[in-house]
Amino acid sequence: MNSDVALRLRDIRYVRGDRVILDGVSLDVARSQRWLVLGPNGCGKTSLLRIAALYEHPTSGTVDVLGERLGRTDVRVLRRRIGFVSASIADQLRPALTAHDAVRTARFGALEPWWHRYTAADDQRAMTCLDQMGVARLSRHTLGTLSSGERTRVLLARSLMNDPAIVLLDEPSSGLDLAGREQLVHALDHLAADRSAPPYVIVTHHVEDVPTNLTHALLLRDGVALAQGPLSDVLNEANLSACFGIDLHLERRGDGRFSAWGSAQ
Repeated sequence: MNSDVALRLRDIRYVRGDRVILDGVSLDVARSQRWLVLGPNGCGKTSLLRIAALYEHPTSGTVDVLGERLGRTDVRVLRRRIGFVSASIADQLRPALTAHDAVRTARFGALEPWWHRYTAADDQRAMTCLDQMGVARLSRHTLGTLSSGERTRVLLARSLMNDPAIVLLDEPSSGLDLAGREQLVHALDHLAADRSAPPYVIVTHHVEDVPTNLTHALLLRDGVALAQGPLSDVLNEANLSACFGIDLHLERRGDGRFSAWGSAQ
């Protein structure tokens, strides 16, 4: 695999029971890219990301992450090089954990701090990640006392703990209020603007949640790739309307953010 490619999915088919979740989806994410995966509920976005994060196996197709192929490598080791943010990960972390512990436990892919020994360098790395996401001041606060937006930024910090080679974000704005969403988008913009930061893939079904510095997009509908490529080519009214099955207007504001709304019936 080309060393510039952090993630390569080829002809991914994923069947659960008698339902085809994904059907022939391919995706290459280069190390310099930031991808959007957009589509309606139930289109296969989360399944695609869980396959990329090595938490699910496709029914057929190949998955290469950082030059390692799923099925030929120890996924427990490889997952440490993948930053993954999802509701399923968040739900496993105890509300009584401090933000600092929530981040540093990612060093070993753990959920509790007493499972492993941590060095001063680990502690400092956790603080650096919290600072990068703008929540270092909350390091001693427990997760249960944080707002939804603050908690999400702590999870983003956790995803950076091991200096990952790629970050995968599964609907990180889900459940956030307006303030939390804006804080998240700002944090992701900051991350994307950092040329030393890893490539990332963000899954959402709201264009308003799309950070301004994304480079590419994949639109999914009914488990099939409807369009993919550079964001400026893919994210347009025709593709968005086809993706969601309704006539939509799309506007990109001067600050780079998107807005979409339906036509009057």
